[in-house]
Amino acid sequence: MTDPVDTRIFADGADLESIVALRSDPLISGFTTNPTLMRSAGLTDYEHFARSLLEAVDQHPVSLEVCADEPEEIRRQAARLAGWGSNVFVKVPITTTTGESLTPVVKDLASEGVKVNVTAIFTTAQVEQSVIALDNGLSSFVSVFAGRIADAGVDPVPIVAQSVRLANSCNGPEVIWASPREVLNLVQAQSVGCHVITMTVDLLKKVPLLGKDLGDFSRETVEMFYRDAQAAGLRI
Repeated sequence: MTDPVDTRIFADGADLESIVALRSDPLISGFTTNPTLMRSAGLTDYEHFARSLLEAVDQHPVSLEVCADEPEEIRRQAARLAGWGSNVFVKVPITTTTGESLTPVVKDLASEGVKVNVTAIFTTAQVEQSVIALDNGLSSFVSVFAGRIADAGVDPVPIVAQSVRLANSCNGPEVIWASPREVLNLVQAQSVGCHVITMTVDLLKKVPLLGKDLGDFSRETVEMFYRDAQAAGLRI
């Protein structure tokens, strides 16, 4: 078992107002986003959003993802994104949409000084490939999609634990517990020594519940049900 650590929290989202509100929050150590979050936020101008984000956040690491599937275009976009700020980590998927490994691209980018966040990782084999590609001392991340692994009915904790061991065995990447579903995931991440966990704004609102007395929590839940029944005018 890996020694527990104080897992850092990266806020995950694409709402600039929320990001600005969180940039001075001592709980937050970085920011991540992706094209799906951008689409959900109604964004269409990637560069404008990214540059505005980086203008607002210049101290914390910011992960920005490429929007390409061909290796050469990924390289071009990665170089461009990296040029927008010294705190940018370029998110490169572990594979193309056809399953072709992108670790050669990751290795090339890292050797060129691009800080990489390998994303959409689901297996320890993918972690091992990424760790080897990033073993050059440059700050980097590997994002294990633990929440989606759990969605498949698989316990992500052993996978993240092994990922941490693989990452700690070399000189470079840190492991991110990505796509968490509940605050319990933060506790689980800490228990296996995971370096970072991403959290959406909605999930961050639940972090203060950590350690809450369950008896009090039960009573407050009953109060909520009663209050809402009265407010709705429900009768039986």
